[in-house]
Amino acid sequence: MSSSPALGSDGIVYVGSLDGKVYALDGKTGAKKWEFETRGIVESSLAVGTDGTVYVGSGVPDNKVYALNGKSGAKKWEFKTKFNGQVRSSPAIGSDGTVYVGADDGNVYALDGQSGAKKWEFETGHNVRSSPAIGSDDTVYVSSNDNKIYALDRKSGVKKWEFETGGSVVSSPANGPNDTVYVGSWDKKLYAINGKSGGKLWEFETGRGVGSSPAIGSDGTIYVGSYDKKLYAINESEAKLWEFETGGDVNSSPAIGSDGTVYVGSNDKKLYAIKTDSKGLANSPWPMRGQNAQHTGRALKK
Repeated sequence: MSSSPALGSDGIVYVGSLDGKVYALDGKTGAKKWEFETRGIVESSLAVGTDGTVYVGSGVPDNKVYALNGKSGAKKWEFKTKFNGQVRSSPAIGSDGTVYVGADDGNVYALDGQSGAKKWEFETGHNVRSSPAIGSDDTVYVSSNDNKIYALDRKSGVKKWEFETGGSVVSSPANGPNDTVYVGSWDKKLYAINGKSGGKLWEFETGRGVGSSPAIGSDGTIYVGSYDKKLYAINESEAKLWEFETGGDVNSSPAIGSDGTVYVGSNDKKLYAIKTDSKGLANSPWPMRGQNAQHTGRALKK
């Protein structure tokens, strides 16, 4: 499974698999409620609409976006991309129910959430494996392997601006306070971009490429992983608060708990829980064992 699970309001867990299927599981017992078979691998993570509709993309040779009934698994509609463009991008749902998703055909698509009809498409210069993010003014931000991040008008798909990095961009943009957009690139950098103008606010350099998608804490701290095996915590002024080193590449995107604990996976086959506090200054080069690690940037356990 490369797909990340999605949780419905009724506690059902939805997840895709490389066996070409989407599964709905009881969140308490794990019992299978239904499965839906596509004709391609499912690497795309699922999105669940307010009405319970489940949206997901599929890969070769299927290359489609599906809308499924969350209760029964019945197909509501399907949309096929151009040029056999597999869908690894995860759908994003706008405030009006429009579904935004990228594909390996280089296009970003806006689809009617009820019918699957195409509202518009925007062509980039390479495949789009990043998942779109929707800003506070409904601007759609998306990255492409043409080394660029794009800001698109949600209604028309017209480009508002583009920002070029020095490498491919598979990291999904994250929206921060004050309309700031954060995104990583294979040029070894995390960028902070003005969401209104597309101007660069700052850049932070890591030791290797950044495929991880940033996560933003309630205090504005930005957490992002890198192929240099580290997780970084950076404040809104570009200052590094701490770094935490794992034993493998960190391509996983961090998740932040309600108590501020940061969870992240590593290619060393481990999941880490990292304790943070308001100081955000200490760092630990290697994880500590046990429950009593109290310093920022140290693992609670491994």
